[in-house]
Amino acid sequence: MGRGTWSWIVPDGLWEIAKPLIPPSRVRPQGGGTQDTPDETLFAAIVYVLVSGCAWRALPPCFGISKSTAHRRFLIWSRAGVWGRLHEAVLHRLDDTGLADVTRVVLDTAHVRAKKGGEHTGPSPVDRGKPGPKMHILSDTNGLPLAVGVSAANVHDSEGLKPMIVGRQTKHDPFRGRCFKAQRLHADKAYDIPHLRKWLWGKRIGVRIARKGIESGERLGRRRWVIERTMSWLSGYRRLSPRYERNPRNYLAFLGLAAALCCYKRLVRITT
Repeated sequence: MGRGTWSWIVPDGLWEIAKPLIPPSRVRPQGGGTQDTPDETLFAAIVYVLVSGCAWRALPPCFGISKSTAHRRFLIWSRAGVWGRLHEAVLHRLDDTGLADVTRVVLDTAHVRAKKGGEHTGPSPVDRGKPGPKMHILSDTNGLPLAVGVSAANVHDSEGLKPMIVGRQTKHDPFRGRCFKAQRLHADKAYDIPHLRKWLWGKRIGVRIARKGIESGERLGRRRWVIERTMSWLSGYRRLSPRYERNPRNYLAFLGLAAALCCYKRLVRITT
């Protein structure tokens, strides 16, 4: 079928940003292969799986590709860091238009249930010990996801602070974009650990972390509400919640693509 059948899946203009990031396809030595399948169709199929949460074998026939073709290309592009670089490219456009405010950042986590277990899962303390991972999300003050990460549910939230601040990019992306320097970090009392405060001060990052036994995390006010809204946006992508991927790299790849879509939707909504 023609492109119009599934064109609604990918927001207008997003493919133009993603296209230069896609590695060239290779002809398989055993013959056959997917060299005749347009990359744009494969990209749309991957976005459809993320949004709908469907299994690869349940891809609608309108894409005209097999489940193995779509899944194999997803793995190839994930290993090439496409989703992290796409997220970076969209953030750069937001920064160029003055829509990304990274002077103040907000850090928090969200627990997700894992249907099939896998690496980076553990008993969740907020879900009766059921296995699952934890999403680490760093956003700006408008709720735009700047960085995402994954750990087991039983890993303390504070363990993700340094990787999220230092990396400031999805962990599966081997490339580094421009540097965004945060001036102040907002977080709840799970991050109220002396050595983390000292580490942040050493990097000249102001600290607004609720103190244990002194103040409630609710005093973070609208900063807290913003990060919870961001987590809701990401959890709305059905392939992310619950987690179906046994391999944490594949889950992180979907999470990076979801972050790119969230940022791009904000860019389109504000600039149109």
